[in-house]
Amino acid sequence: MTPAPDRILQAIASEIQARREQVKAAVDLLDEGATVPFIARYRKEATGGLDDSQLRLLEERLSYLRDLEARRASVLETIQGQGKLTDPLAAKIAAAATKAELEDLYLPFRPKRRTRAEIARERGLQPLADAILADRAADPAALAKSYISEAVPDIKTALDGARDILAETFSENADLVGALRTYVKANAMLRARVVEGKEEAGAKFSDYFDHRERFSTTPSHRALAMLRGRNEDILSLDIEIDAENASALKPVEQTIAAHYKIASNGAGDAYLLDVVRFAWRTKLSLHLTLDLMNELRECAEAEAIQVFARNLKDLLLAAPAGPRPTMGLDPGIRTGVKVAVVDGTGKLLETATVYPFQPRNDLAGAAAELVRLIKKHGVELIAIGNGTASRETDRLAADVIAALPVPRPIKVVVSEAGASVYSASAKAAAEMPDLDVSLRGAASIARRLQDPLAELVKIEPKAIGVGQYQHDVNQARLARALDAVVEDAVNAVGVDLNTASASLLSRISGLTASLADAIVIRRDSQGPFANRRDLLGVPRLGPRAFELCAGFLRISNGTEPLDASSVHPETYGLARKIVSACGRDLRALMGDASTLQSLDPAKFVDERFGLPTVRDILRELEKPGRDPRPAFKTATFADGVDDIKDLKPGMTLEGTVTNVANFGAFVDIGVHQDGLVHVSQLADRFVKDPSAVVKAGDVVKVRVADVDLKRKRIALSMRSGDAGDVRPPAYSNREVAKKDKRPAPQARPSSVAQGALGAALREAMERK
Repeated sequence: MTPAPDRILQAIASEIQARREQVKAAVDLLDEGATVPFIARYRKEATGGLDDSQLRLLEERLSYLRDLEARRASVLETIQGQGKLTDPLAAKIAAAATKAELEDLYLPFRPKRRTRAEIARERGLQPLADAILADRAADPAALAKSYISEAVPDIKTALDGARDILAETFSENADLVGALRTYVKANAMLRARVVEGKEEAGAKFSDYFDHRERFSTTPSHRALAMLRGRNEDILSLDIEIDAENASALKPVEQTIAAHYKIASNGAGDAYLLDVVRFAWRTKLSLHLTLDLMNELRECAEAEAIQVFARNLKDLLLAAPAGPRPTMGLDPGIRTGVKVAVVDGTGKLLETATVYPFQPRNDLAGAAAELVRLIKKHGVELIAIGNGTASRETDRLAADVIAALPVPRPIKVVVSEAGASVYSASAKAAAEMPDLDVSLRGAASIARRLQDPLAELVKIEPKAIGVGQYQHDVNQARLARALDAVVEDAVNAVGVDLNTASASLLSRISGLTASLADAIVIRRDSQGPFANRRDLLGVPRLGPRAFELCAGFLRISNGTEPLDASSVHPETYGLARKIVSACGRDLRALMGDASTLQSLDPAKFVDERFGLPTVRDILRELEKPGRDPRPAFKTATFADGVDDIKDLKPGMTLEGTVTNVANFGAFVDIGVHQDGLVHVSQLADRFVKDPSAVVKAGDVVKVRVADVDLKRKRIALSMRSGDAGDVRPPAYSNREVAKKDKRPAPQARPSSVAQGALGAALREAMERK
């Protein structure tokens, strides 16, 4: 690839707050085929320690600026071919910092359809336009007389033609267009109105039926909401420029007049002021409105993509429950609850379908089957999908757990986002070919509790659904951003070479989908890899791919102890030098933090590896194969609060953050409808960025502020509550709650001990 010009390196260095030399080193590595995770982890000396966030921004800006350079060269070539390239114009084109600036300069030279100005030029009226602009004292009508001909029958036709030429000239002046764009962006208003007769159909957009706010400060989520309303023909959306200015000449028109030094002294000035108004009304206003509406969408999309990427990263890096036998429950009413049990490695052991709800109402049979599966497979975790009938299924699981002896399984409500997409995918069919689609979903729910990252990588990132207006943004840009997030997350954690799926392996630095498949085939046919070097025996996996992937692949209990860590094979010699200095066996030294922390990293620096690499090796030897993800914990939903109708203002509840947007955070409190904690309610202090307070997967305590049953909206708060907070009822049985109105000091006995359900459970518990 052609080396990046110095101006690209300087521009990126300024944007990511780094030195030019750091940027050049990173660009060279990317051009050589290195990945961002590899550069961030194993090439710190070369880049001066640029982190993955800086490198991702560098990669994105490098692509944009290289496209800009290619476009700049094309524009220069086109204008040169027309014989119209001057030194001043060439200098302006060279200085253009954005594609918008470059296109403004190219506008007069862009091939276009035959315009009214072009027709006027063909009639010989260009000199008249030039004369009027040059001599403001002269009477334009008098000047026009000498241009009357067969093609120009009268003075009016001549003056109209000159006006068309001048208006096009004004509208193609790059400096003027740039000044107008700056003014309009700072002062314009964005105006949304409901389309007449669409009030009922567009009720969800009612906040924007008569809405007006400053264009420059419109947040991305409101911009995307209004743009969606316009696309669905519910709203009209306009950019109002100087709408409230009633002066003879609006500020935008004054900007045009000032640019050409048009006053109001001579007859020529009066004519030119009319041309100014005409140019603004017919050309510049429309051009800028379209331009800015497109910019509004692009900026809003960029911010929405950033939000989606941040939420996806938080979800992928959520705490894993660990390799424990797990039961997955995919709730359903009429079609039954699908059950799948997997072992600690995620291997499917057994499936079933139970029908505790209408129309069969076989609650006792369902409970007995769950007890049987739990006892048979030693289930330690129960993952419950958060879809329809989730709370009913959660209550069933609670009753079952209550009847079991200690230690009992832990139940957790898990997001089903993307589970149905995965269940019907080719990957799921290949993994579980003989299993019904719905049962595959239950298995996926179980596995995503054990290890969210390992399971979610099997799903197209867009299908996971943790963004705002994700279907309204540029899908190609969204896919690129989300793929980068998945790659960074997988490589940050690392994967077990001998157990990882092909889907997980394909996200490792340097590995393609075909190489991942080849690794799995080699593993299945020849057994587990004994060490990382065995990877070189995989077909088509050469030295370069090995260099990029090896450090992110782990082998536990292999022939090489360092293979269980993130220490790269290229630094094994350095690691053994450190071990030798301690006079200890490698296996004994790994994990001995006190000994390793007593070493001076500077003593191990050599001509190949610097201080950053030495420090990384020491940290890894202290905690080999450390997982950067947080410890596992779960939210506990309140008993007796199962539906939005059960909510009352003042209730204090626990929930899980499902999505973080620019305007706040959505929290699952177990009522089938996420509540919103507005950014103003996230903390007692001012919060600009919600992601600085919460992230997807966090367990939080919230207070119900308001409930809108009609619109199914729940307003929550995380601000300090005042005395008198209403807490949800402690009992779980609705009937008991109706009979006994007094607040219970502790949870009442569950209905599990009563009736047919209790009998079925007792029988299941006694059955051997």
